[in-house]
Amino acid sequence: MRKLKAHITAAVLLVVTLLSAGPSASAADAKVRLAIVGLDHDHVWGLLKDIAKEPQAELVAIADPHPDLVQKAKAQVPANVKFYSDYVKMLDDAKPEAVIVTTETDHHLQILRACAQRHINFSTEKPMATNARDAREMERLARQAGIQLMVNYWNAWVAPTHDLFHRVHGGELGLVQKIIVQYGHQGPKEIGVSKEFEGWLYDPVKNGGGALMDFGCYGAEWALWLKGRPTRVFATAEKLKTQQNNLVEDDATIVLEYPDGVAILEPSWDWPYNMDRVQVFGPKGSLLATQDQLLSRPAGDDDWPLEGKPVALAPVPHETSNPISYLVDCIRHNKPIENPVAAPLNVQVVEILDAARESIRTGRAVALPPTAKTSTDGK
Repeated sequence: MRKLKAHITAAVLLVVTLLSAGPSASAADAKVRLAIVGLDHDHVWGLLKDIAKEPQAELVAIADPHPDLVQKAKAQVPANVKFYSDYVKMLDDAKPEAVIVTTETDHHLQILRACAQRHINFSTEKPMATNARDAREMERLARQAGIQLMVNYWNAWVAPTHDLFHRVHGGELGLVQKIIVQYGHQGPKEIGVSKEFEGWLYDPVKNGGGALMDFGCYGAEWALWLKGRPTRVFATAEKLKTQQNNLVEDDATIVLEYPDGVAILEPSWDWPYNMDRVQVFGPKGSLLATQDQLLSRPAGDDDWPLEGKPVALAPVPHETSNPISYLVDCIRHNKPIENPVAAPLNVQVVEILDAARESIRTGRAVALPPTAKTSTDGK
């Protein structure tokens, strides 16, 4: 009996020791299992490269019904990656920890609903949804399921963006009085996007609009991140490429009014070259950020170049240098997703886009309520 008690005591002590030691080294070193839903968004090919370069990520599965795109993907991923035509079956079979969604925008909500039911983390390409009702429901479902929800913008990961944000919020310009965001390119057809991507970019239902949705979301993201929620939205839109007979606008101008400032957003598929400029003005000077460069100009010195002089930029830390590394880091260390890729800010982005479309329809400015709506009942 004494020997039995001794064995039991030793066993209990062993269990307590193992539990108190925390996760095993192998568990701590385990890679985050990722899956991709959709190959018909051309951003997916850059994301596959980001996954391949992230040592803490493992791509386990891809779901897409397009045979040509599947063959293209198979040539770029490890042989053990499994392919599915049905993303729901993939979620159940592959059991990823997170999905990267690269589909038409109007599918985001239904995919998130399936992920939330299975407690799978979720990242999607911008914009969050085609309308604010869907965006609010996505936020509600993710919050209820306790999963990470991220909306990916390329500008979130480059050094000029990081530096501009910290300088603005550090008071370098004083009160932000004007923001001008000029984003876009020559047009999806002109730059040669895939036929699958083109097929829904020009669809007013699947994409929610044209250039206004594609690049207006960047301007709204910048304005909310740098200055907060505007009070009114006024917008105009044009179809300048009349020969193409597109169903969606290829050029838009959105004006966001604040009690003490203004943001002018110029999303367009009619630029003669790639445009990725955000310029911020205050009484102390201005800052202009592109994908590669940050320019600064102080107030009152007319001898400076019009847009300012280049600022030396520090390297971006690995965990905030691309969307995959950031998502993986947040999952592994249970960190919240932060702005500008967080859900609450992106609900407001889509609310601004909704207001812009309403302004275009009516020809009048649209007032925004002082705070974003919240969804508690799916409405």
